[in-house]
Amino acid sequence: MSVKLAIIYYSSTGTLQAMAERLNSAAEAAGAEVRLRHVDELAPDAAIDSQPAWRAHWDAVKDEPRATADDIVWADAVLFGTPTRFGNVSSQLKQYIDSLGGEWGQGLLADKVYAGFTASQTAHGGQEATLLSLYTTVFHWGGIVVAPGYTEGLKFVDGNPYGVSHVTGANNDAPLDDAATNALDHMAQRVVQVAGRLQA
Repeated sequence: MSVKLAIIYYSSTGTLQAMAERLNSAAEAAGAEVRLRHVDELAPDAAIDSQPAWRAHWDAVKDEPRATADDIVWADAVLFGTPTRFGNVSSQLKQYIDSLGGEWGQGLLADKVYAGFTASQTAHGGQEATLLSLYTTVFHWGGIVVAPGYTEGLKFVDGNPYGVSHVTGANNDAPLDDAATNALDHMAQRVVQVAGRLQA
C-alpha cells in the first residue's frame, strides 16, 4: 500500500503554494498518494485587495479543493505549511486546526507522521518558533513529529532541523533557491519513508 500524504497549507502571496507544490512532486516521486489542500481564506476583501500579490494569489487558488477534516483523517502523514505570523501559525491554518476537535476526541489524529514548512521575509524571522508552535498541537494529538533534523548534508546548507523554511526578502518575492528545494525534497522523502515503515 502506498503512503497517503496530505499537504495542508495556507499561502497568501504564493510562496507557501510553491513550497507545497514542490513537496507534492517529491512525495509522488517517492511513491505517495497525495492530497494538496489550501485552507480557507479568512481575511476580508479589503485586506486582500490592499496587496496586489495577495489578490492575484487568492484569485488563482480560490476554486481549488479546500482542506477538510477528512483530508487529515484519510492521511498516514501530514505536512502543514504556514507563513510565520509574529513567530506563530497563520490564523487561516490555525482556524482549520481548531476545527478538528471532534476528530481529535475520537483519536483520529494520533499515530500519524507530521512535519512542517514555513516562510518569512527575514532570516530567523520567527521561522523556528512557528514550526515549534505547530508541533505543540501535534503533541496534543498524539502525532509523531518527523522533523528532518540534520539527517542529510544538505540540511547544513538550509540550516533548519525543525522543518523547511524560506526567506522571501524585503519585497516578499524571492523565489525558492536550491537550498530550499533540496530541503523540501528531502523532507517529503523522509516523511514518506518513515510513514511507510510505520505502515509496515
